[in-house]
Amino acid sequence: MSVGKPLRGIFISFEGGDGSGKTTQIQRLADAVRTAGREVVLTREPGGSEGAEAIRGLLLEGDADRWSPITEALMMYAARADHLERTITPALERGAVVISDRFADSTMAYQGLAGALGEARVNSLHDLVVKGNEPDLTIILDLPIEVGLNRAGARSGKEQRFESKGTDFQKRVRGAFLEIAKRNPKRCVVVDASGDMDSVTQRILAETKNRLPVIDI
Repeated sequence: MSVGKPLRGIFISFEGGDGSGKTTQIQRLADAVRTAGREVVLTREPGGSEGAEAIRGLLLEGDADRWSPITEALMMYAARADHLERTITPALERGAVVISDRFADSTMAYQGLAGALGEARVNSLHDLVVKGNEPDLTIILDLPIEVGLNRAGARSGKEQRFESKGTDFQKRVRGAFLEIAKRNPKRCVVVDASGDMDSVTQRILAETKNRLPVIDI
């Protein structure tokens, strides 16, 4: 008896400002995909592999000005290279659905468009590390900055470095994500995250089913 080829892997990333509710919505989408009979690999950035997790604390903890924009971006892409090699690519090769809490768009938003590094330098790093491995679908959760910062401020833990950069920076980040979505309409969808969680979930499920019918959720 012949064995069929595994289903093609699917790569989904979630993006958005701090406090946009990515963790809850990622888990709900993962549950729906598993119910449809697909293997799901949940991962995150920075992190997602042993080497990348070692870098995570350096990036997300400490003072807001701990690193320069170029240092931040280099560390982000070092972590991303390991993440792709050790976690994302093997999972996609065996047909899994990979759902990542942040990916390369975050570097473009935080260090490139909103930060001082500029998009040309980020694009150079992207071409070196990621090109050809972009997500099939990117869901950008959007909500007013004040709401997001209030939600993020209610969380405990040390990973508050980017939240501490202030409201003006967060506004630039929000604008950057919307600009990324505008430039990449086939890959990106913006979902209003200011409503109740169930309504946001239904929108995400509908967009995923429409854009990625192969998952059959």
